[in-house]
Amino acid sequence: MASASLLKSAPVLGKPEWLKGQALPQPSASVVRCNPVASSALTVRATSSYADELVKTAKTVASPGRGILAMDESNATCGGKRLASIGLENTEANRQAYRTLLVTVPGLGQHISGAILFEETLYQSTTDGRKIVDVLVEQNIVPGIKVDKGLVPLAGSNNESWCQGLDGLASRSAAYYQQGARFAKWRTVISIPNGPSELAVKEAAWGLARYAAISQDNGLVPIVEPEILLDGDHGIDRTFEVAKKVWAEVFFYLSQNDVLFEGILLKPSMVTPGAEAKDRATPEQVADYTLRLLRQRIPPAVPGIMFLSGGQSEVEATLNLNAMNQAPNPWHVSFSYARALQNTCLKKWGGRPENVKGAQEALLVRAKANSLAQLGKYTGEGESEESKQGMFVKGHVY
Repeated sequence: MASASLLKSAPVLGKPEWLKGQALPQPSASVVRCNPVASSALTVRATSSYADELVKTAKTVASPGRGILAMDESNATCGGKRLASIGLENTEANRQAYRTLLVTVPGLGQHISGAILFEETLYQSTTDGRKIVDVLVEQNIVPGIKVDKGLVPLAGSNNESWCQGLDGLASRSAAYYQQGARFAKWRTVISIPNGPSELAVKEAAWGLARYAAISQDNGLVPIVEPEILLDGDHGIDRTFEVAKKVWAEVFFYLSQNDVLFEGILLKPSMVTPGAEAKDRATPEQVADYTLRLLRQRIPPAVPGIMFLSGGQSEVEATLNLNAMNQAPNPWHVSFSYARALQNTCLKKWGGRPENVKGAQEALLVRAKANSLAQLGKYTGEGESEESKQGMFVKGHVY
């Protein structure tokens, strides 16, 4: 539905710094086995041959005034929820049209540094035949890829979930790298109303650590995302305590797996009250609790903290991010939003070709707003009422 002229109007930049000089190295052996005199065997993981590239990619994504467009919804979610909400059938052609609209926004790369794709999208072309990966690179946007295989019930837990997808991850990651992806995403979730149980927290942390190590061995910067769900009526202090426990476990296991901290990105939830809590928090309170959590748990070696919106309204997510950037932080504090970037854009499009330009302008408005928030310069002036509407969905899945 997007015309060829839309693609041509997007700025075509030179080869991005994060791609310059990068060949497609073949992964080397990732494990070195030692035979010490002691009776217990010691296994030492060698440094990834991609270490320098990982650091460069992470710094590119975590560049000033830019953040991540999360457009990695599964085909079922993209069609069954996004497209269905505007009356469109879930077909590959409709998914392709919508994704084309997103990646061909003129000037998007000024505010967006990375785009997380679903596997179909990584191999997909735009409606006028250009590879989506190539369109992103021309906009100086780093292509990323969702690599997990979704949530399933965790046996022995309190109705909690664990994230599957480690089987075959190394070979899939190598193929994604060859296709042009340079970072990866793995989302697992923690439910406060259901505990969280010690089993669920440890399972989430261990799975994220194994995924991160495997991703780095295959040239992909891992986004580490233990999403603490908004579900529940708990207060902000309860969220803070759970988040401290979760991130302590995550970094313990990342260290156990010898993950290069300079070559990862984090995608945490902001510290907020539960979506059904009576007492709401101001952006300043959210910033205070969230930054306190980060200072207590996140090493300064990590280059970027790319927050998820988690069902907040478009404006609420931007205001909270802006509040966190009112003073310098040890890390790049930015965004990795899906619904909080796309909601108004999708509604304005409505599946109609004549609405493409207006929808793209709506996406650019949100990208610019969050770009300003990353720099601590967002004011909230001129926002539409629609952008202030909450998007929380209980038990939301991707």
